[in-house]
Amino acid sequence: MDDEANASTPPTTLPFPPITRSHIMNCSYHSWWPKYKAITPKSRLIPLNKSFLDYLRADGIILPDDENDNQQVEWDSDSGVFSSSDAPEDDDEDEDEDIDILEGWHDIHSTIRRTIAELGGKVVPKLNWSAPRDATWMNANTMECRTPNDIYLLLKSSDFITHDLEHAFDDTAPARDHEMRQETIPFHLVLRKSFQMNPSVEFRCFVRARRLLCICQRDLNHFEFLEKMEGKLRSEIQSFFDLRLRDSFPDENFVFDCYVPDPYTRVWLVDVNPWAPRTDPLLFSWMEILGMPEPPVEENDGIPEGGFVRLALADPNNPAVAEALRKAREEAAKEDLSSDSEGSASDSDVDEEIWLPELRLVRRNDPEAFQFNTPKYSAHKLPRDVVEASQSGEGLREFAREWEGVLERRRKEEEEEESSGATCVALR
Repeated sequence: MDDEANASTPPTTLPFPPITRSHIMNCSYHSWWPKYKAITPKSRLIPLNKSFLDYLRADGIILPDDENDNQQVEWDSDSGVFSSSDAPEDDDEDEDEDIDILEGWHDIHSTIRRTIAELGGKVVPKLNWSAPRDATWMNANTMECRTPNDIYLLLKSSDFITHDLEHAFDDTAPARDHEMRQETIPFHLVLRKSFQMNPSVEFRCFVRARRLLCICQRDLNHFEFLEKMEGKLRSEIQSFFDLRLRDSFPDENFVFDCYVPDPYTRVWLVDVNPWAPRTDPLLFSWMEILGMPEPPVEENDGIPEGGFVRLALADPNNPAVAEALRKAREEAAKEDLSSDSEGSASDSDVDEEIWLPELRLVRRNDPEAFQFNTPKYSAHKLPRDVVEASQSGEGLREFAREWEGVLERRRKEEEEEESSGATCVALR
């Protein structure tokens, strides 16, 4: 009875294997990119020092003066909103003008500017694991950056980046003496050359025990054309994994994102993610993935290690070849009819030979379909006025002036309430 009760009780935690710090570091962009840069979009990595990391961690947002930018924008750390540098300044604020925001990381700033130019003038930033997708409202709803200040604004506004900086090893097994610690992580800024990516052909792929277990869309919208090429996509991604990742990635469990652009004959590696609850399973659930049966094991049919096989592909339009194929099909059909048991075994063998991982797509009638207007990262959004103001320099200045006026009126009202309260007490 106890066994039956335990079997019917749903688990309270996901049955993940222990998540090690070494696995998290293996999924860091700077760890895997040197090995796979030939199959990734063009990128550059910039090592970050303590001064730059302190700047990212600091409260408030102050952007450095830039000769190519029209203005310096300063964010007030108390109110959480910005004040323009052209606002009235107090005498105390004059002392802050001499502060060098770039102190300790002038070289990094110059390298970022130079790298943007080398990559065509437009880049997409990220840190070791995360991109600041939750902060695009600060940059006209795009990840594309044209200046260093665009990059700093995104990085400092993003909760995802804060997670990289402060919580990279959350929920991992206790650190051993020789393992990396949060304060010793070698952080890098990744700048990827910006290009028009078609989100409909971005896919997330789940690997367990070095076998490609399942695949799903990254963009949660319905794209009808994907259903017509489902088999081709599965085959291309499986071949890419077998050739490029299966035996070369240091861990046997991981998640990778790939991109299959038109004409859908080449696969690009976009990112590698930890096999951990922090990685979004998208159209699957982690409980579903962890409970999937193992894929069939491939047999090498006696091919020696290090050997190779030559395959000759005949032209099916050749009459002689077509006739041979017809006879082969007839013979196979006769053998299938001769014995049900043998036929069943043959079918099983064929299933093993042509096994491919599940590709889960958003179907027309799925609840996830047609989410073009669904706001992403809504937990990280700010009021509409703030978003609209962030999309132009004039909007920033105007909003800052209005907000300062609101704060000033509130301060006066509070002072009046306090003074009236004190008067009432005195009268009593």
